[in-house]
Amino acid sequence: MKIIFSFNKNGEEASCLEREISNVSRDGVTFFPFNHGAILDPSLYATALALDRLYQARDAGLLRLYREFEATVAKTQADAVIVANAPAYHPDYLKRIPLYKVLFSADDPGATYLINIPYLHAYQHVFFVAPTYSADMDMTEKMRYAGMENADWVPISVFDFEYDPTRGETDVFSQERDIDIIYIGGFWRQKVPLLADVRRAFGRRFRCYGFFGPKHNLFINARHGYGGWISPVSLQERVSLYQRARIGINIHWNEHGLGNQRLYHLPANGVMQISDCADDLHRIYEPGREIVGYRGADDLIDKIRYFLSHEAEREAISRAAYRRTMRDYRFAEVASQAANLIERGMERIGWH
Repeated sequence: MKIIFSFNKNGEEASCLEREISNVSRDGVTFFPFNHGAILDPSLYATALALDRLYQARDAGLLRLYREFEATVAKTQADAVIVANAPAYHPDYLKRIPLYKVLFSADDPGATYLINIPYLHAYQHVFFVAPTYSADMDMTEKMRYAGMENADWVPISVFDFEYDPTRGETDVFSQERDIDIIYIGGFWRQKVPLLADVRRAFGRRFRCYGFFGPKHNLFINARHGYGGWISPVSLQERVSLYQRARIGINIHWNEHGLGNQRLYHLPANGVMQISDCADDLHRIYEPGREIVGYRGADDLIDKIRYFLSHEAEREAISRAAYRRTMRDYRFAEVASQAANLIERGMERIGWH
């Protein structure tokens, strides 16, 4: 089976993804990377409504993207396509593309009604990275309710460039860890108060990095008294920082959006993780043994203090999570799982 993996990244991260997608092919399954974000700015089709307007206007950039995609389909003789990261393919366009089509939905539940459900009728299968959806139902049930028969949880996973695959467990855990607490992530307004609370509680022992522009830094300092400046880091710097960190905190879009990249980056680099979404952590890691959950700022701060002063317990949890991540959540393993799910999905609906 031949599978195109259509994604949206830029710069060095795009090059890394292209390399790793190409390298996970195995007997009987070949993956081909296609970076649709490099052809047309994803901000132009950030929602289903925006894409519909672009498509109805017969936007020249969008039509160019489609021509290049079709050329890739013809060149690779692909059987299926996985579409991730800001879907660029209008349902009316996909209707005439004779591939088994898989939507890889990564932003649920926040974007379920923006770039997931509006597209379901154009796909034969959906993969979702957040196993939960709301207090009413999990994501599998939600997708079935929306009419999608083939719906499977597939974790974002960790790519080799997001940790150091040349280092084994002994090496990872023998390194000095001189950063007590770390968070690396982009600016989201709902996350800012918690970051400021942790900063006030631990001062410079808490290191925060990410895509915070000048206006974001002004906001977190003026409104929340953060007391520092948050700057972006490169992919290599992120790995290096994680490898020096003892505890990493995780914050998701909301309490039902479990499954961001940090969830896997932290343990892959030997960092003990304390995460929100406490009620659902068991779906991916074992709470208390591989990960620790928190509910609110006070609980998070108390748990950070506890594990900073109980080094053996902290390391035991980080080691267990590292082993689980290396076993189950590396991209090569997850890509193989995705190919198997596609094969079963094809059989289920009698796809030819």
